[in-house]
Amino acid sequence: MSIQSDLFDLTGKVAVITGSSKGIGRSIATALAEHGAKVVISSRKPDPCAEVAADINSRCADHPGEAIAIPANIGSKEDLQNLVDRTREQWGQIDILVCNAAVNPYYGPSMDIPDGAFDKIMSSNIKSNHWLCNMVIPEMTERKDGSIIIVSSIGGLKASTVIGAYNISKAADFALVRNLAAEHGPNNIRVNAIAPGLIRTDFARALWENPTTLKHATSSTPLRRIGEPDELAGVAVFLASRAGNFATGQNFVVDGGQTIV
Repeated sequence: MSIQSDLFDLTGKVAVITGSSKGIGRSIATALAEHGAKVVISSRKPDPCAEVAADINSRCADHPGEAIAIPANIGSKEDLQNLVDRTREQWGQIDILVCNAAVNPYYGPSMDIPDGAFDKIMSSNIKSNHWLCNMVIPEMTERKDGSIIIVSSIGGLKASTVIGAYNISKAADFALVRNLAAEHGPNNIRVNAIAPGLIRTDFARALWENPTTLKHATSSTPLRRIGEPDELAGVAVFLASRAGNFATGQNFVVDGGQTIV
């Protein structure tokens, strides 16, 4: 049996990926499907979700992977429960959860952030992950199997004078991962974080669209370049598959070496 069909085979697995209509989430969803998983594409707007699901189904026409679209606003507990319920109605279970969606509505000094923006960051980037994880963990516990991946950020490892609240939320995601891993590890539920560096996504556009800003951001990074969304997908496949069965409670940094210098 080949490496792909053995260690990285996700055939028969069902994966829910939030924030998967574009960027990192889309790349992860596509890679999981290409390795055989049935994937749920989810973000706030229905049309982009449907377009991504159609693209994945076209890519997987000759493979076991498949995609459906179920829109959800991560800020709504009801939307998240609907996402879980509809996935179970369609495919019976959830084996893999990727919490990728996040927000950052404020750029500037922490002392000036409006309370509403601070609360939105904490609710969307931490509480929504807490909600969604606890919605899927009971069935994973029954099966004694499951993989949860939270897409955090190297911002959670560093200070910032302009995205401080966002970085606080991402640091909290690391703690959430460790706590869930410790609590549910005895039931063979693996919980890990992926911490991207600067990736060419719409979310980080302000940091790479201007050539001067991009040069400054990458000048001290060992690989001397920005990352691409597809370069996160392999880590997610590893963590979701049998290849990553003994990894839990960890933070996998994918940043071109930015945090080592």
